[in-house]
Amino acid sequence: MTVREKNEVQEISTTDTYDDAEITRLVEWAADGGVEAFGELYSIYLDKIYRYVFYQVKDRMTAEDLVQEIFLKVWKALHGYRRERSSFSAWIYRIAHNHVIDHFRTRRQHQTLEEDIPALAAGPEQEVEERLIQKELAEAISCLPPQQRQIIILKFIEGLDNWEIAQIMAKREGAIRVMQMRALRALRQKLSQGGGICGLNYLKPLMKV
Repeated sequence: MTVREKNEVQEISTTDTYDDAEITRLVEWAADGGVEAFGELYSIYLDKIYRYVFYQVKDRMTAEDLVQEIFLKVWKALHGYRRERSSFSAWIYRIAHNHVIDHFRTRRQHQTLEEDIPALAAGPEQEVEERLIQKELAEAISCLPPQQRQIIILKFIEGLDNWEIAQIMAKREGAIRVMQMRALRALRQKLSQGGGICGLNYLKPLMKV
C-alpha cells in the first residue's frame, strides 16, 4: 500500500459510516496485500459478524473463536471476491453463514447462554434493560428452526436487506419474504408464550418487510 493509500485509509477510518465506494477501495487494497486496509475492514465488520455468530452459538468464547476463524477465511479468500456478483457485506456474511453451519456439523453439542452480547453505551438502567431484552431474544431465537433463525438474525438483528439475505442464503427474494413472515409469526408466538413482549418491541423499529 502506498503512502497515499495509507492516508486515504486513515481518512476513511475517521468517518462513522462507509459507503460502497469506500468499502470497495479497502477491499481492493486488502486483496493486494494491504494489511492496514484489511484491519480497517476488520474493524468495520467485527461487531456485526460477532453478533451474527453469537446469536446462533449462544456462547461468548465459541463465538469469539469462530469469528477469528471467519476473518482468517475472509483474508485468504479476498482475491476471489467479485463485486459484480454480490456486495462485500453479503459476501462476508455468506462466509460466516457457511462457517457456522460447518461448526454445527462438526461439533454436535448443546451450547448454553452464559453471557450476553455487550449492550450499547447507555445509562445503567437502560443497559440492564437492553441486556435482559437481548438475553430474552437470544433464547427465543435459539428455539426457532435453523433457517428461520438465520432470517431473524440477518434481517432484524443485522438489518440486512432482503436481496442481501437472498445472496447469503442462496435463495430468491420472494422465498426470503415468505420465510421472514413465517419466522416472525413463530418468534411472536415464542415471545408471547414466555411473556416476552418487550423482546418483540425491541425488534419493531427494524420490522420493514
